[in-house]
Amino acid sequence: MTLPPSEHFNGKTFFLPGGETAGRLRDFLRWRLAHRGAPWPEHVPLAPHTPPPTPRGDEVVATWIGHATFLLSTTRGNFLTDPVFSERASPVSWAGPRRVHAPGVSFDALPRIHTVLLSHDHYDHCDVATLRRLVAAHDPLFIAPLRHRDLLEAARARHMVELDWWQSHVCTADTKITLTPTKHWSNRFGTPRNHRLWGGFFLHCGARRVWFAGDSGYDSALFRSIRQRCGEPDLALIPIGAYEPRWFMAPMHMNPAEAVQTHLDVGSRRSVAMHWGTFQLTEEGREEPPQALVAARASAGVAENSFHLVAPGESIIA
Repeated sequence: MTLPPSEHFNGKTFFLPGGETAGRLRDFLRWRLAHRGAPWPEHVPLAPHTPPPTPRGDEVVATWIGHATFLLSTTRGNFLTDPVFSERASPVSWAGPRRVHAPGVSFDALPRIHTVLLSHDHYDHCDVATLRRLVAAHDPLFIAPLRHRDLLEAARARHMVELDWWQSHVCTADTKITLTPTKHWSNRFGTPRNHRLWGGFFLHCGARRVWFAGDSGYDSALFRSIRQRCGEPDLALIPIGAYEPRWFMAPMHMNPAEAVQTHLDVGSRRSVAMHWGTFQLTEEGREEPPQALVAARASAGVAENSFHLVAPGESIIA
């Protein structure tokens, strides 16, 4: 499919208008040559959790499975964000970042999954092996940004919708999903950098509104535009990890203080931290993001019960 040029597509690749270029190869090589990552534990045991509660009425039950994977349970269907159930976030099964804790909800314990929301093609968000398992077990609808069709077809998906920024898909009479812009990038072996679009998802589900931020560097104007165009979310799922060193990561990953400001910018009633503690992707220690979030909340005057830290397997009801 040939896409026409737009304000964020030059005919070949996607970009954020006016945004800082993220993920440049020379910067990546400079970072890797000087990489001094803090040690992480090889394994983190999870405390047992009760199954997610059953939603009632317009409730959305958000259960953190790990990294950017959430189970969003509603009376209108069950959604799964950026599902990664494999052992590694990598193009190969024998190398690359290994998960340090099991999924907070095992694959076999998942309820019927009706819709999968895929934010972008990076391996810690788009795991084709997991997508194939979902097709075989649930045959869900996949909603993804533009140019993800080849990955979904490789996963044998039968139902898929591709969206541009600000485009929406109506799942039911009162359930709508909108792709929101983020300050990020895309890349995967076999395709050029920024060949595929990236984004987050804003769910209007009955009377509830949920924003899954995906991956993003901090951009106040961008987040305020989401608030203006989509409304203030009842629940926002916001990344807090993979942010060091700042000279390289700032254009693509926000730090905990920026995550708190994002919570304020988008006007979220409650937020949940994600994108930390599962895969060691960058230089900060495993416990640094939650510790920094606690300090950032206090500095900004944000209550603990407004921006939650949850363990994998725990749920928040919006």
